[in-house]
Amino acid sequence: MRKRQLGRGGLEVSEIGLGCMGLTSSYDQPAARAEAVSLIRAAVERGVTFFDTAEAYGPYKNEEIVGEALAPFRDQVVIATKFGHKFGREMSQLGVDSRPEHIREVADASLQRLRTDRIDLFYQHRVDPNVPIEDVAGAVKDLIRQGKVRHFGLSEASARTIRQAHAVQPVAALQSEYSLWWREPELEILPTLEELGIGFVPFSPLGKGFLTGAIKADTQFGSKDLRNSIPRFAREARDTNLAVVDLLTRIAAGKQATPAQIALAWLLASKPWIVPIPGTTKLPRLEENLGAADIELTEADLRAIDGGLSAVTVQGERYPPFLQAMVDR
Repeated sequence: MRKRQLGRGGLEVSEIGLGCMGLTSSYDQPAARAEAVSLIRAAVERGVTFFDTAEAYGPYKNEEIVGEALAPFRDQVVIATKFGHKFGREMSQLGVDSRPEHIREVADASLQRLRTDRIDLFYQHRVDPNVPIEDVAGAVKDLIRQGKVRHFGLSEASARTIRQAHAVQPVAALQSEYSLWWREPELEILPTLEELGIGFVPFSPLGKGFLTGAIKADTQFGSKDLRNSIPRFAREARDTNLAVVDLLTRIAAGKQATPAQIALAWLLASKPWIVPIPGTTKLPRLEENLGAADIELTEADLRAIDGGLSAVTVQGERYPPFLQAMVDR
């Protein structure tokens, strides 16, 4: 698989990574540990070098699985994880905590769970309004000096926050949601990243599964599935939003591809410093996603996609209220 650079600090990764969150959390059926380890190792065998996890996924279980799976390949891969949360018994009790002392604690704990001596990319998972971003960047800068962290990242941060952090410690990558049904980053975020030389790692590049075409108007999710609480997945919203999938399906037919592959190929074609991290628990889906790297979208294809999307107004917020409140504006 081809490689891309995230930021100007020499962080090179496969042009498609693997988002590991769904292996342990947020969706209805997490993978068994052995299956999750096997899937991650299958990704390595297929050329993936970029793996995304976080202490919040589980919590903690995801990092342990990623650490076990990647231990035999540690020097061949890039592991990204995150700090900045505090946890309650329920998902709705999730909060933020980016105090410098907490960042240091999280780093040490993550190193243990990941079975490694360094974190390649350490993201602030969500901006903490109670801690100046300069203090956060400074804490990560100290960890980089100590050799515990190689690169600094942010997630769901505003353009202003990105600039403030970058002035203290260069930001290698921003991880935020970006896909064919969530294009808000194009307004301020993408121009800021391009100006500063920061890479972009879109999470949910397949719209939490919606852009694959596997979710229909009458699809029902399991009781523990996060999508039950997301307005964009409400039945009345889906009826409208399926027009996006219809567009992708038409374009995919002409490319002998799938809607998911077109959605990922669109991201790859957008900027050379964008690296999507689709997640899955299934090997066939992993192979399908990685196949997007072989699809070339022409300027005519991109215009057709933009033109088709201009006729669709996507319905519903992308987060339930308690998660939307943690997005930095």
